[in-house]
Amino acid sequence: MRPLKFFSRSNKVLSALCCAQLISVSAHAGDLEITSMLGKTFSPELISGDNTTDIETTDESNVALAFSWKDTPTGQGQILVNYISRDFTDNIDQTIHSFDTLYAHFNGVAFFKERNYITTVSMGVGGTYFKSDFDSKIYPSITFAVGTRHELSDNLTFITELRAYATLTKEDESVFCQNEVCVANFNDTVWFDGQVSIGLAYSF
Repeated sequence: MRPLKFFSRSNKVLSALCCAQLISVSAHAGDLEITSMLGKTFSPELISGDNTTDIETTDESNVALAFSWKDTPTGQGQILVNYISRDFTDNIDQTIHSFDTLYAHFNGVAFFKERNYITTVSMGVGGTYFKSDFDSKIYPSITFAVGTRHELSDNLTFITELRAYATLTKEDESVFCQNEVCVANFNDTVWFDGQVSIGLAYSF
């Protein structure tokens, strides 16, 4: 039997033309920008599997990558991906469990020009991927941020940011459960993460 081909030659040509068209449209829309950020995440608490005891999650560093394009003279469209790896200790046998979070959001960013810098306000919608030692789930989420931009050169900008995430969860979800035994649950139906970050943006 001949091997299956997922992309024929004509499909490859069509895909290349589509990518070229998207790049062309983005170029006409304005500057493109890639931003890398590093920060600190302040985590809320979980609750024990029997819903009697709060469980702390560790406050860890977060790393983020954003791809942005100029949408208006005073704003950007942005795709932002943010990752945090943290832990919690269950109250059953004091075992440490990993609890990773990946945020992916489409944002609108507004610029407000100050004397020597730019203030930014950002809002976005997207999804949150939670992964523990037991299971993984995807939930809808929103994000809001305020920050500053300080131009270091024509292409390089220093960024500061305060960001919040709100994820719609289920209190009795199975993310922290195995064989119907749960070591933890979400404390509320909304999971809030707060972050302080700095980064560098390169425009081209």
